[in-house]
Amino acid sequence: MYLAVILDLHSRRVIGWAVSNRMKRDLAIRALRMAIALRAPSRGCIFHSDRGSQYCSHDYQKILREHGFKASMSGKGNCYDNAAIETFFKTIKAE
Repeated sequence: MYLAVILDLHSRRVIGWAVSNRMKRDLAIRALRMAIALRAPSRGCIFHSDRGSQYCSHDYQKILREHGFKASMSGKGNCYDNAAIETFFKTIKAE
């Protein structure tokens, strides 16, 4: 099973998630759509992700542009650049 999570860095709340047996762009898109529906973020919101193919996909980037988000991605090979979500997954695995 794969879990895609959108984490609000200000509140540290999970605001979007999706589960699937395959890691595809639709998994990430479903999590993003849930986050948008829950929070209705304003234009100019910074959306940070790693460099996974699902986040780089045309469809995913199109949704970000449609909502006026500023896309931000982890530096190549920099695991600390996405520390907040890595910490979240560490906690889930420990539980």
